[in-house]
Amino acid sequence: MTILEKVAYLRGLSEGLGIDETSKEGRIFKAIIDVLDDISLTVSDLEDDVAELSDGLDEIDEDLGALEEEFYGDECDDECGCGCEDECDEDELYEVTCPACGDSIYVNEEMLDEGFIHCPNCHEKLEFDFECDDCDDCDCGGCDCDHE
Repeated sequence: MTILEKVAYLRGLSEGLGIDETSKEGRIFKAIIDVLDDISLTVSDLEDDVAELSDGLDEIDEDLGALEEEFYGDECDDECGCGCEDECDEDELYEVTCPACGDSIYVNEEMLDEGFIHCPNCHEKLEFDFECDDCDDCDCGGCDCDHE
């Protein structure tokens, strides 16, 4: 039941009870119901406005997404010529747990390529030694990617 319907129910209830609107109590009940009716109409209008603004905001968000895609495009470069640009991991973050303090640290590919970082919490030197699987997945037989 909406607010408008509830106020209409209260108005009908007061009329059905035969409350005398000329008495002190009757005038108060009538005034309260009139105020509730005004408030419910205002709330209903605000709900409609919010829904309209939300729809407009969704349209703006979609347009902005299209503009960002057009402006930034696909930043992956097909350096090895094997068509593996769909697997661009430049912006991908990896979670690393510091063995000394247990703090979770997020690192990107560039930080991993450096081979080490210092934990921002305890300043312990964390070294990275890993094998790159990117070239195995793209079937190029080993390429000139920066991965070693």
